[in-house]
Amino acid sequence: MLEQLDLQNLLILDIETAPQFRLYEEVPEHLQLLWEQKTAYQRKEVPAAEFYERAGIWAEFGKIICISAGVFSDAEGNSLRIKSYCCDEESELLEDFATMLNRQPVNKILCAHNGKEFDFPYLCRRMLVHQIAIPPQLQTFGKKPWETNHLDTMELWKFGDHKNYTSLSLLAAIFNIPTPKDDIDGSEVGRVYWEENDQERIRIYCQKDVITVAQLLRRFRGEELISEENIVYID
Repeated sequence: MLEQLDLQNLLILDIETAPQFRLYEEVPEHLQLLWEQKTAYQRKEVPAAEFYERAGIWAEFGKIICISAGVFSDAEGNSLRIKSYCCDEESELLEDFATMLNRQPVNKILCAHNGKEFDFPYLCRRMLVHQIAIPPQLQTFGKKPWETNHLDTMELWKFGDHKNYTSLSLLAAIFNIPTPKDDIDGSEVGRVYWEENDQERIRIYCQKDVITVAQLLRRFRGEELISEENIVYID
């Protein structure tokens, strides 16, 4: 599986998000009403204020606080280079990431776990909000499905089965890949960001997901895992 994939033409990414405001009380009144309307089905009987800790899931009410990107640095896929973009100013973070993508070949394949449902559209929506031109690798408008160079490890695992969601943690467990969830999980990122202001912790967590996706691709190809000494972090 994936034996014909050119690993050096692949860019693996993961994003971490948080609510746009620290507290629900800080959300402008008109947006509070829209939040109540947007989440009515998901909240059930939970008050909108209590549900706000989950606002990072929605691009309209959340913001990107970290992007990690990884590339295979040799044709065999035995080594990986990772760079992260973390910043309180979302517009600056997105500008830097877009600049990097615009320097890549337009046919660069973007890969993420559940990327087609979350990471890729979230990036595009937040770029539009900040009036940042969407790089060609993220563009989907006017393209046929087979013309979009997006690879999703969750979709690959489905093999056409659309009934359920399979987490990256579960796939890591069954393929004996060291888990990326040994510190915080996605539900805690907003708290770590707003209450602890620990961007380094979030950056490390984000990078671990990129590494796990890369290792999962290796397993899908029937290959050994990348050794830790062959993973390089770029400032």
